[in-house]
Amino acid sequence: MKQNYVLDIHTHTLASGHAFGTIREMAQAASERHLELLGVSEHGPGIPGTVEPIYFSTLRCVPRCLYGVTILHGCEINVLNGGTLSLDQKYIDFLDYAIIGIHEQCYQNEGEEKNTDHVISCMKQEKVHFLAHPDDDHTPLDYKRLVPAAKKYHVALEVNNNTFRRKQRRKNCLENYKEMLSLCMEYRAPVLVSSDAHDPSQVGDISLAAEFLDQIGFDETLILNTDAEKFLNFISFACACGNV
Repeated sequence: MKQNYVLDIHTHTLASGHAFGTIREMAQAASERHLELLGVSEHGPGIPGTVEPIYFSTLRCVPRCLYGVTILHGCEINVLNGGTLSLDQKYIDFLDYAIIGIHEQCYQNEGEEKNTDHVISCMKQEKVHFLAHPDDDHTPLDYKRLVPAAKKYHVALEVNNNTFRRKQRRKNCLENYKEMLSLCMEYRAPVLVSSDAHDPSQVGDISLAAEFLDQIGFDETLILNTDAEKFLNFISFACACGNV
């Protein structure tokens, strides 16, 4: 069944160092695509060219509503070897939500068991609500452990549209998503569908991920993107914009 997706909260602006829009350009694109919520989640320390940590303490300067779209402040924080996060707690405290993820620029594969241990350790942080692109066997994960842990620690696992654009670079990604999403339905664990936009033209474009979810018959009630209020409740955020 085709769904109406009303939010996109894994996006990057030029502040991340390898993306190409400003916050206002991204918000305007979100408005043109009739989104209600836009989350801007610049990369945390460890990714070449990204912002200094102080950036996250100044996000309060950004209006909460732009072009009629509610703006949320996030960060895509790196999971590090040893199960720690690449952004200090004093900066995490300024965020509305944190996305965590493994990136090859600052993580060395330790095998399925330890990779999973490290991710689960990072899930326990209070502001962590999402795990980015858990689909690549270059750093394999044990989904039989990961999914129940995500449910326990109130973390939604992401289905990332960019993965489907570059399947050849994400080892066994389709098979991994099938296994992960089957377990999400078994455990009633919510998922987030994201564009991972690095340009305004990509904001809200989750068409490939949505098509995949439709093909495998994924339970639509577990998708957070279809209801702004459900999403805001999930991250315990009190909305300050009048459109939701």
